[in-house]
Amino acid sequence: MAELPIPESTDEPDTGAEILAFPGARRDPRLRDVIGEVLREERHDQNRTLTDVAADAAVSIQYLSEVERGRKDVSSDVLHAIHGALGLELDELLDRVVHRIAPGSQRRGPSMLAA
Repeated sequence: MAELPIPESTDEPDTGAEILAFPGARRDPRLRDVIGEVLREERHDQNRTLTDVAADAAVSIQYLSEVERGRKDVSSDVLHAIHGALGLELDELLDRVVHRIAPGSQRRGPSMLAA
């Protein structure tokens, strides 16, 4: 039985989780990192504290902080509570995330696929 290649550690800054790269792998940002950046940026733009937003979203301050730093994956229910506490519509949040992941992308409308 053939052995799988062992991924090499990258020289990326420590994000709290070991990041491994396989030869030829794309270096896309992690979704949780980008979501966290957008949420933190919106909170800062509103001059709100972690305590304030966490209370409005009914999550702990520590959990919100970890989400903003990309250290926790967030469930759709918790994401709904956080973006709601910020007064940010889900489509706007996701649009900002998409533009950070693929800066040149254009927002597209619904697509129809043939069966």
